[in-house]
Amino acid sequence: MNPDRRRPLIGITSYQDEAAWSVWRQRASLVPQTYVDSVAAAGGTPVLLPPQPGDAGPLLDALDGLVLAGGPDIDPARYAAEADPRTGPPHQARDDWELTLLRGALDRDLPVLGVCRGMQLLNVALGGTLRQHLPERSHQIVPAEFVRRRVDVEAGSRLAAVLGPAAEVNCYHHQATDLTGSGLRVTARAEDGTVEALELPGHRFALGVQWHPETDPDDPRLFRALVEASRLPADHACARSRETTR
Repeated sequence: MNPDRRRPLIGITSYQDEAAWSVWRQRASLVPQTYVDSVAAAGGTPVLLPPQPGDAGPLLDALDGLVLAGGPDIDPARYAAEADPRTGPPHQARDDWELTLLRGALDRDLPVLGVCRGMQLLNVALGGTLRQHLPERSHQIVPAEFVRRRVDVEAGSRLAAVLGPAAEVNCYHHQATDLTGSGLRVTARAEDGTVEALELPGHRFALGVQWHPETDPDDPRLFRALVEASRLPADHACARSRETTR
């Protein structure tokens, strides 16, 4: 196969949890199928990346892009905070693994899309903090049901180049960005002012959204943008990113 024509290899971080199938109930590595479908539909080849020991460098060198999937709350100790009683239990192995992947990806200028927890991880990795619980019935109303929200997008941002000045999105989160991490730019907010997107200017593609684009197959633009960035050489993509953010 012509290497210029191959589908970009996109890693997707995953859960480790108890799961049931057929006659079995075991601890498993898994991710909602919607992530896999979204990456594949956008032209990428999805690969699951469960927490694991060892050096992540060779794995990152083989990838063309990275999706940090949603999931449980990040341990507040990661941003020097005491745990709120409503914050979920820590998942140290996943926090360790995903922070290692993210920092390695940023060092390599590997395209990154953070979803919900993934956006929060991007913020924490760069020194930011989180609001551990939003007002009740605001962004997470009914368990396991997404809330349709309008987000307003910052003009001139990378996100605006993908979505335009506003978008209707599927939200499900009880935490959000508080102090913004070093170098990050807030590029979308909900009507109540909650931060709904962050990006890292000057990087080939480093963007986090608080909502869940993988649950909206009618709007594949974010995953297409990630895959497109993953096809480009790093120097060309960075030049395009700088032009977009001028």
